[in-house]
Formats: sequence, C-alpha cells, structure tokens
Amino acid sequence: MNRDNAFDDELPPEISKSQIKREMIALQKLGKKLTELKPFQLDKMPISEDLLKAVKESYNIQQREAKRRHLHFIGKLMRAEDPEAIQYAMDEFDSSSLRYAQELHLIEVWRERLISEGKGSLTAFIEEKPEANVQLLRQLIRNAQKDISQEKNTGAAKKLFQFIRALYTN
Repeated sequence: MNRDNAFDDELPPEISKSQIKREMIALQKLGKKLTELKPFQLDKMPISEDLLKAVKESYNIQQREAKRRHLHFIGKLMRAEDPEAIQYAMDEFDSSSLRYAQELHLIEVWRERLISEGKGSLTAFIEEKPEANVQLLRQLIRNAQKDISQEKNTGAAKKLFQFIRALYTN
C-alpha cells in the first residue's frame, strides 16, 4: 500500500475538464483582445505568423456567426502561443495597466529632468536613447524652459513629452 502512495505522489495532478475549458475561454478572450488592436500595435505583439494572419483576417469579417467561428479559430491558434508574453505586450497599450502607468511616469520624470537639470540630464538621456534626434530634443527643451521662464503655456512641454514618448514606444 505504501508503494501505491509513493507512485501517486510522482504523477502530475489531473486537470479537470472545467479547468481546461476555463483556460480555453481565457485564450479566446485574449485572442479577441488581439483583434481589437490597431495594426501598428499588433506588429509589436510576440505572436506567430499564423496567428498574426488570422487576426488580420478578422478585420474583414463582418457577419456575426463568421466572426464567432473565427474567434474560436484564433483561440485554437492561441494554444501554441505564450499567453503571458502576449498579455505583457498588450499591457503597454492598456491605460489601466500598471506597466502603462509606469512608462508614463518614466517619461514624465525624463521631461522634468530635461527641463530643469540641463546638459547633464540631456547627456544621460542620449546615452539611454541614442536614436533620439538631439537637435530637435534641444530645441524642444529650450522652448519648454522659455515657457516656464516667461510663465506662458504654448504647449512646448507637451511637445517634449510626446517626443520622449515616441522614443519609448518605438
């Protein structure tokens, strides 16, 4: 009898049909979220070519039943994907996610540093983002500093924020 118990401990626990169904439904929901992304967002997803093709095909399907069947097909393709990696990548575009908030905070911190600290922060930023157009960045910083010193709001700080954000999202 002890031998049977030792053998049972080595077997992986069985997964119930209900659990399998819950996992399939979760994959279908994640697949549906993929179909709601814009094409440039979809290109950033870590998905296979087959899934990418199926998601792009879903943009053209209008009939309700055909769309439902196609979502089931996408759910089936999702079984071969890494759902955690896909969800992590989707969080970049979801304004309610912690990752999105952290990224916005980082951009805001860089903007404030670039406006207030001067050349030292500019050098640090360029080291982190060497692809940045330095001349344009300097111009945006000068305009934002000018707005602050003259107590105006011409939108220069917002333009600087958008420039930094574009560097982080590409």
